[in-house]
Order: sequence, then C-alpha cells, then structure tokens
Amino acid sequence: MSTTIILFAHGARDPGWAAPVHELAVRLHKAGVRAEPAFLEHMQPDLESAVDALASDGVTDILIAPLFLAQGSHLKRDLPAQLEAMKLKHPGLGFRVAPALGEDEAVLGAIVRSLLARLDP
Repeated sequence: MSTTIILFAHGARDPGWAAPVHELAVRLHKAGVRAEPAFLEHMQPDLESAVDALASDGVTDILIAPLFLAQGSHLKRDLPAQLEAMKLKHPGLGFRVAPALGEDEAVLGAIVRSLLARLDP
C-alpha cells in the first residue's frame, strides 16, 4: 500500500481551529493521497489513535507531517517519544517524519508571496 500522510497538528479547544487541517486532508485526498489528521492535544484523534486506525486498515508506511512552523519542544521532545512508543506497538509499520513547515523553502516562499500580495499597492 502507498504511503499515508498523518497531518499532525497541535490542536485547540475551539473546534473551528481544525478546519484548515481537515481542508488539507481533503485536498490531498483529491490528489489521490490518503491523509488523516491527528492532534497533540485538545482534539481527536490523537496521534496514537490515528496510527492504530491506519494499522488496522492495513497501512504499512506513514509519513507524519507536522503542521508546526518551527521545531519547538513538541517536535523535539513530544513527537519522538510518541513515535518510539508507536514503533514498539506497531513493529511492521514504517514511519517517516517530515520537517516542520518553516524548514521547507517552498512553504516559506508561499508565505512570503501571500504576505506580499496583501500589501497596499
């Protein structure tokens, strides 16, 4: 089976906060890629539940895409600890982790273009 992307976001108490995460999943599905959201806190599914569901669906390769702008403690400490536990729980799954969004030149370029487009003419 091809790689499934987990869109890993922080989460918030406001349910509307997750709308962009779900929109990314929809756009990836339209592009022919399975993508599922997972959240660090306040929202469901959490990362472990998302991985469990994918494993039970027969997924064998997961790319965790952190929807964080930078490498803070959640990506330096929390995610690696969760990942190690999931590797022990699901030894047949292959895991990869994408860099934080702010480490991707294409993402930074898109942000700059978006901001420049909003300047007064």
